Amino acid sequence: MPTVLIVEDEIKLRELVRSYLERDGLTVLTAGTGADGLHLFAAAKPDLIILDLGLPDISGEAVAAEIRRGSSVPIVMLTARVEEADRIRGLELGADDYVTKPFSPRELVLRVLAVLRRGAGQDDQQPTHGYGGGRLVIDEATRNVTVDGGQRELTPTEWRILLALATRPGRVYSRAELINRARGHEFEGYERSVDSHIKNLRRKIEADPAQPEIVLTVLGGGYRLGLSRDG
Repeated sequence: MPTVLIVEDEIKLRELVRSYLERDGLTVLTAGTGADGLHLFAAAKPDLIILDLGLPDISGEAVAAEIRRGSSVPIVMLTARVEEADRIRGLELGADDYVTKPFSPRELVLRVLAVLRRGAGQDDQQPTHGYGGGRLVIDEATRNVTVDGGQRELTPTEWRILLALATRPGRVYSRAELINRARGHEFEGYERSVDSHIKNLRRKIEADPAQPEIVLTVLGGGYRLGLSRDG
């Protein structure tokens, strides 16, 4: 049973979200400060984190950055900030989803469940594929990605974007196609959020993210995989 960690300083909101998540059978841990959230994260290794950006001690951004230093655990950010720049910042920090206050607790639960489904193990009949003479290897059964022999830890959203690009190497995928592959056709986000996820993905898999060779930008079109499939 998945475990969700809620890091939120508003007690009533924290307990309301907890009750909704528990109704869907999830195990829930809660913290009211960033410091407590980081401690619980290290001790309990939750499957997903709901993170408020407006915490009283450590900023939610700092908490997310600390978690992302060593983990690809899915993060759903909560914030009262509605500006596009704030949303982009959250995604660049590695968030898998971004929910603005006020929000429907039921909608939040559905988003959490969707992120958990995207992060679940894939069909074990799926094969392993190599690209660029083995430079990039994608194992769909275990959701493992290696680049030049080193394993890379991807968030569920980054994984699905890379998998979509690798389905047909060289094909140009529009931002709309990628966000739909990564987040589902029901996702009502904006296409530019893909750019933030691509930026994070490149940091993990490119030797030089400023001059990418694996995930290429096609001006006016979108993105494509720059390596051909082996065999």
